[in-house]
Amino acid sequence: MNPVRRRRLLFVLLLALAAGLATALVAMALQRNVAYLYLPAEVLRGEAGDHARFRLGGMVEEGSFKRKAGSLEAHFRVTDGDAQLPVVYTGILPDLFREKQSVVVTGHMENGVFIANEVLAKHDETYTPKEVADKMGRAHEAHHVDMAEANTGTSPQVH
Repeated sequence: MNPVRRRRLLFVLLLALAAGLATALVAMALQRNVAYLYLPAEVLRGEAGDHARFRLGGMVEEGSFKRKAGSLEAHFRVTDGDAQLPVVYTGILPDLFREKQSVVVTGHMENGVFIANEVLAKHDETYTPKEVADKMGRAHEAHHVDMAEANTGTSPQVH
């Protein structure tokens, strides 16, 4: 192989290696910034795994909101209808934040409590984000099927 071809081959190999390295770095950066959405029941079952940061979706449970006197620390519970998870948030809550309201909070678990660093509230109790509504609907369907099995002692039949 002559020296010109050798230099071209080396250049192409180095270019391919650099492109592969850049792709791997971008993929790792995007993976770290992904925040998965879970319902309280899924978190309590351990489906959230060891995700350092994830989103928790559901409704703010009625009668659960408390604000620590003289601070911006808010305590409330998020429910999906089957399970509740305590949430702590320090900061100014959105104007639309209310009990019995759809909410998506971003944060992490710490000693059985969800520590939120971002709270998103929706405009009224009749609206639930599609992603949360779909998950809550599937969870309730599974719950009702489980209850039907428990009540009849038989498995549901698929038609």
